[in-house]
Amino acid sequence: MERILVIDDDMELCELLQDYLGGEGFQIDAVHRGDLGAEAATSHPYELVVLDVMLPGLNGFDVLRTIRETSRIPVIMLTARGDDVDRIVGLELGADDYLPKPFNPRELVARIRAIQRRLEGSPGSHKVKPKAQAEYRVGDLVLNATNRTVKQNGQGVELTSVEFSLLEALLAHAGEIISREDLVEQVLGRQLSAYDRSIDVHVSALRKKLGHSYGQTERICTVRGIGYLYSLPEDNS
Repeated sequence: MERILVIDDDMELCELLQDYLGGEGFQIDAVHRGDLGAEAATSHPYELVVLDVMLPGLNGFDVLRTIRETSRIPVIMLTARGDDVDRIVGLELGADDYLPKPFNPRELVARIRAIQRRLEGSPGSHKVKPKAQAEYRVGDLVLNATNRTVKQNGQGVELTSVEFSLLEALLAHAGEIISREDLVEQVLGRQLSAYDRSIDVHVSALRKKLGHSYGQTERICTVRGIGYLYSLPEDNS
């Protein structure tokens, strides 16, 4: 049974999630303070964390920073509906996905299952799929899909699970344009919705970690109105 940690000071919501997610086969532990949640997330073997932004003790962003210092555990942020700033900040800090409150528990289960499929490498039914290849070498990067590691000029690069899956999709189709819709389906495991900037924030995070260019080549090109393209080195293009 998968263990999930819910960090939220809304006790009624936590009880609802314990009942609903318990019926879906998950074991749910709930913590109602940010400082206690950060301690629990970093000291116990949970498979996923559901994390509210507004918390006593530590806010959700500080909890996420603490988690990301030592762990790549998937984190779904709970944000106020319409608060784009909270969503963007959470994704930039390393959240895997977000869900605006109030939400239907069925939608949370769908997000959790999508993360599980991504981590298990399930091919799903997405339009764009990484080609059957264990290793990708493009420019200064080497991505190993088997042990989920990335090296840049021989040095390891720390990526979140979403960032790794996004980079794998881009490298698998280096030199080709991939639409935002297809990236969201493959990387986040859901449909792209209006005003959803999640994939754009994850691309921005990759650019910051890997550098915007290698040599004279722009690393990840934005194709306005369509999607993204990971550039091939100039001598290979």
